[in-house]
Amino acid sequence: EIRLSKSRHIGVFPEQASHWDWIESQITGAKKTLRVLNLFGYTGMATAAAARAGAEVTHVDASKHAVAWASRNMDLSGLSKAPVRWLVEDARKYLRREIKRKSFYDGIILDPPKFGRGPSGKVWSYFEDISDLLDQCRRVLSSQPKFICLTSYAIQASALVPHQAVQEIVKSFGGIVTSGELVTVDSSGGHILSHSLYTRWSSD
Repeated sequence: EIRLSKSRHIGVFPEQASHWDWIESQITGAKKTLRVLNLFGYTGMATAAAARAGAEVTHVDASKHAVAWASRNMDLSGLSKAPVRWLVEDARKYLRREIKRKSFYDGIILDPPKFGRGPSGKVWSYFEDISDLLDQCRRVLSSQPKFICLTSYAIQASALVPHQAVQEIVKSFGGIVTSGELVTVDSSGGHILSHSLYTRWSSD
């Protein structure tokens, strides 16, 4: 469902379509049902992709409005009965609880903002907090994790920054880390428009 929000977002980021295809391929190629954690899940496009491919998904976002929007998107996509948990929660607070519970995930999707505030007013800053967030993610990875997908918007940094941060937390698992930019192409002039950095890790 497309809506014009106060931030002038419409609820979908078309440049992430390649992410959704990649996430689906990671899940459908697995030999078991994967547990997937989607942090900063917003309106749930990645959650829908993961659920459609057969994963059990936990969708976490600090915005009650965004989580309700994501749930409606699942209904509109014919996925109302998919195994998805919806949580209005600060991502780091939720991860701390999962670490204590010894709850583990086979795939993690992260789309953190450059700056934000959680439900309790706790400030999030990408450069100050991303390393701690990824370390928490490392601690909830299963013994045989399948993938990580990190998107980094509006940061003034090389793709090497998130690449090396993800590489550090998965070094004991092997696999392949790839990084680059998410882009769209202007159909009128053919210009390539850069939107964000991305880093993906796959155990394959």
